[in-house]
Amino acid sequence: MRFYSKDRLLIGIVALAFYVAPVAISQAQDKVLMSYGGHNETAGPMWVGVDKGLFKKHGLEIQMLQVRSGQVSLSALMSGDVQAFWPAVSSVLSGVSGGAKIGCIASPFNRIARELIVRKEIDSLAGLREKVFGVQSIGGGFWLQTMIVLDRLGVDADKYKLQMRIIGDEPTILQALLASNIDAGVITLASAAVAKRAGLRSLVNTSDLKVPYQGVGICTRSDRIANSPDLMMRMARGMVDALVFIHDPRNKREVMDVLKRNLRLSSDQDAETSYNSLRLVSTLDIAPDPEAWRNIQRFVARVTPKVAQLDVNQIITSRFVKSLEETGYLPEARKKLGL
Repeated sequence: MRFYSKDRLLIGIVALAFYVAPVAISQAQDKVLMSYGGHNETAGPMWVGVDKGLFKKHGLEIQMLQVRSGQVSLSALMSGDVQAFWPAVSSVLSGVSGGAKIGCIASPFNRIARELIVRKEIDSLAGLREKVFGVQSIGGGFWLQTMIVLDRLGVDADKYKLQMRIIGDEPTILQALLASNIDAGVITLASAAVAKRAGLRSLVNTSDLKVPYQGVGICTRSDRIANSPDLMMRMARGMVDALVFIHDPRNKREVMDVLKRNLRLSSDQDAETSYNSLRLVSTLDIAPDPEAWRNIQRFVARVTPKVAQLDVNQIITSRFVKSLEETGYLPEARKKLGL
C-alpha cells in the first residue's frame, strides 16, 4: 500500500511532535495518534473526548490527525505512523481485501443523516441523469454513503449514467457545489444548510431512511488488538464517555464550540445544525453490526470485487463492547442519559 510522500512526511512530523510533547504531560498517559479521513461531525466523539479530557481519565493522550482519504489513513496505520484510525467500513473492507490485517472494536454510528443537495435547476430524482456527483474517493466513506442513499431512493448509478468525481473532503465538495463545478452531493446537514442558503436545492433528507448501516469507529491493526487489549478497552471507554457528554443537553454549548472550531464553521447556527446532526446519528449502541457490514460489503464489492470474498466476522471484534455491557459500563452510561 502506498500513499503520497508529502502525506507521509506530514504524518511523520506530527507523530514526532506528538511523541516529544512537553514533559508537563503525565508520563502515565499512553499516547495514541489516530488518523481519520472524513472531515465532518462524525469525528465529533473523538474531538469531544480529546477536548474535554475524557480519554485522559483512562490514561490516554490521544491526538486526531486528518488526512486526505481513508486510503491514506489506512496506509499510515499499516506503516506504523499512526497507532489507530477512525475509518469508514468501506475503507476497512478495501484494505483487508488487499492484505491488511485490521480489526474494528466499536462504532457509535448506525444511521445516515445527510441531504441530497443539487443545483437549483434540478427539481427531481429523474433530473439526476448523467449528472456529476462529488465524492472524496471511490470506495471511501463519503462515496459509500452516497451510493447507499441513491440505492435506497431507487437511483441506479449505472443506469442513470452518474459520474462520481473525486473532489476532496466535505468542505471542498461544498465549495464545488457552490461554484457549480459539480451537480450534486450527499452532504451533512450542516453543509447542506450552507448550500441551501446559497440557493441550492435539497431533494432528500436521508435522516429517516431505514438501511443497515454502520459508520466510522475505532479500528487498528489486528496485532495491536491482540497485544494491547487494555489499551483498546480504555479507548472504547473514553469514546463512551464522550457520547454521554454529547447527549447530555447541559453540554450543548460546549459541544457546539468543539464542532465549530474543528469544522471551521462561521456561525452558531451552522454549529447548532452540526450538533443536532451529531446527536441524531450517534448512539451508545456501539457493538459492531455484522448485518450492516455485509450490506456495506455489497456496495464496496462493486469497485473492489475481492471484498465479496471476505468474512466480516473475521474483521469485527465484539468482545470489548460485550465486556462494557457485562461490567455495567454501558448500562451506567445509558442510565446517565435516562435511556
